[in-house]
Amino acid sequence: MPHFNSPNPAQSFVTRRSWLTLATALLLASRAVSAQSRHLLRISTPAVPDDWHARMWTVLREQLDKSAPGQFDVQISLNASLFKQGAEPVAMARGNLEMTTISAFDIAKLVPEFSIFTAGYVIRDPAHLMQVFNGPIGEELFKRVSEKMEITVLAPIYYGTRQLNLRDARKVSTPSDLKGVKLRMPGSKEWLFLGEALGATPTPLAFGEVYMGLRTGTIDAQDNPLPTVKSAKFFEVTKQITLTGHLVDALFIGVSNKLWNSLGAPQKSALRQAAQMAASYNNENRIADEKQLVDYFKNQGLSVTTPDLDAFRKSVQAAYLGSDYAKLWPKGLLERINATGR
Repeated sequence: MPHFNSPNPAQSFVTRRSWLTLATALLLASRAVSAQSRHLLRISTPAVPDDWHARMWTVLREQLDKSAPGQFDVQISLNASLFKQGAEPVAMARGNLEMTTISAFDIAKLVPEFSIFTAGYVIRDPAHLMQVFNGPIGEELFKRVSEKMEITVLAPIYYGTRQLNLRDARKVSTPSDLKGVKLRMPGSKEWLFLGEALGATPTPLAFGEVYMGLRTGTIDAQDNPLPTVKSAKFFEVTKQITLTGHLVDALFIGVSNKLWNSLGAPQKSALRQAAQMAASYNNENRIADEKQLVDYFKNQGLSVTTPDLDAFRKSVQAAYLGSDYAKLWPKGLLERINATGR
């Protein structure tokens, strides 16, 4: 009868260990390949954590996890901790950032015709804002943004209706009542022009420095939508809100063309849908917030006043129509904006 040798226990142990080592190596290699195949999606925003347009990025990430699982590595940086406000488009052009929200003011630096949306009292309300940017006007202008800035706009979002917020209470009825008031504005010439049009002395200051600026008196006032006044706690260092409603403001969720062009059609669809869901989340919550925040600020001890809006509107519009900005606006664009939604 043939004789079979029993397996050597030591050899069996070595064999098992070899297979375990090989399996572990294969698993690690698989994970490394998987990580490399994921698209890095770095997001930078100056928004503070409690603001809706900071929270919306979590909505975008969660939606991408559902619609494109394992395909995007979404990294969210708040409080301008990655890039300062306004520096994001340059970072995207250099390949250091994939996604952010950009303002009409930032876009206008490279797409001059976009400066019409930096002018006071052009957009009427949030519904008008969405009709303009989700229609033919938005499509035309976003194409120019892509061509000139290498950024694809995925969705407009409602940032809020900007109101004046003053460190000390004062009578504000017309723009002349703001003479000498140091009004914080971001540093671009478009923002500074808006501050001048409102009758104030515009003072450039980064968003992250506004709270301390108000507290110390470096600035006398700032302008932001009411939800931002609450989330950034500016009400703690101010005594008055004046409801000028001078700018129905938008931000635009933008992705670098470098990333966008590297995506397949299904990934583009998933990212656009996630951006639109994030925008809807922001819009619904900001509009709801604005409806109840006047009473909130009154309960916090702030004076809430309404100026002569006709006087502000006429003065601001006259300033823009008499400026070089109006010369940059395509013929008929203002009329098309005015007619939208009528």
